[in-house]
Amino acid sequence: MSRNIGNKSAAPRRSGSSLLTGILVGMVIGAGMAAGLAWYIMKSPSPFVNKENAAARPLVDTARPAVPAEAPVSGVDDGKPRFEFYQVLTDKPDAAVVEPAGKPRVTAPPLVDSKPIGAGETYFLQAGSFSTTNDAEKLKARLALLGQESSIQTATIPDRGVWYRVRLGPYKDADELNRTRASLKQNGVDTTPIRAQ
Repeated sequence: MSRNIGNKSAAPRRSGSSLLTGILVGMVIGAGMAAGLAWYIMKSPSPFVNKENAAARPLVDTARPAVPAEAPVSGVDDGKPRFEFYQVLTDKPDAAVVEPAGKPRVTAPPLVDSKPIGAGETYFLQAGSFSTTNDAEKLKARLALLGQESSIQTATIPDRGVWYRVRLGPYKDADELNRTRASLKQNGVDTTPIRAQ
């Protein structure tokens, strides 16, 4: 009643060779597609060539004398630069530089003359005042990225609560104060000079 299974020989599976065959066929098809795409791209006309100027300009210019072999080749052809995008970019007015004709440019006057601040006088530059420490810390971090060391001072204002002031300084020299203020203004941070009390 028992069957004799051991006498039948099982046919060996050849899955390993079919995997290799599939990989090889895939690589051949991929290489063929890449070569076909490269051929198509190389034979198609380039969209970056100005067809009007290329058709009008002869390959050899007989009007100009031949250039000696040792002369350097310039990028200018008939007085026209080879690339025009530099002129195109510089010919357009910059919106940030153009100012309205009716309004004169207003610059912040210096706090004090280019003399040292009076004996015993010190000034701070206040960059901001916030009701939350998180906002004050963000401004302090931004100033640190600009290379300016600042501090946060806590002030209690009647009927308004606690405020956190971000200040730079102290400054005893007007030149240093004005340089720092101008540098921060260029980077988009408005400051107010405050006399230390």
